Amino acid sequence: MILPKISVVMSVYNGEKYLREAIESILNQTFKNFEFIIVNDGSTDNSLEIIHSYDDERIKIIDQENTGLARALNNGIKIAQGKYIARMDADDISMPNRLKIQYNFMEERPECVAVGTNAEVIDMMGNYVFTSNLHLTFNEIKKTLPLSPFYHSSV
Repeated sequence: MILPKISVVMSVYNGEKYLREAIESILNQTFKNFEFIIVNDGSTDNSLEIIHSYDDERIKIIDQENTGLARALNNGIKIAQGKYIARMDADDISMPNRLKIQYNFMEERPECVAVGTNAEVIDMMGNYVFTSNLHLTFNEIKKTLPLSPFYHSSV
């Protein structure tokens, strides 16, 4: 069995409105060597049915009672087999080359422990609002710590 290079971990709690777009943005990545761990964190809407509607061997589903985002993500990380862990949120969309770019970045810079990005922010209808302008250099990022310098689902 070949282990995945990346484990994408996503927690879902009543996320049916945007869930299909989030899942498809990961499944349609140009980088294909990943597993997609989706933790259904006690959803009471149709989230679990949406997750089960996908027939993709890369998807691994954890269905649990609601424990909150941090615990749900940790449960997903516990079963992750990838060299790297990529975060995803159930209401976000990843650009098609996200995993490829981030994997190459980490492979070329073994001294790095994390990579994240800016984001194109959209409204609830999917209309572009603005592009974020987060700090990008190591020294700029260090100044913001311990606050998170990244959009969580881009890490």
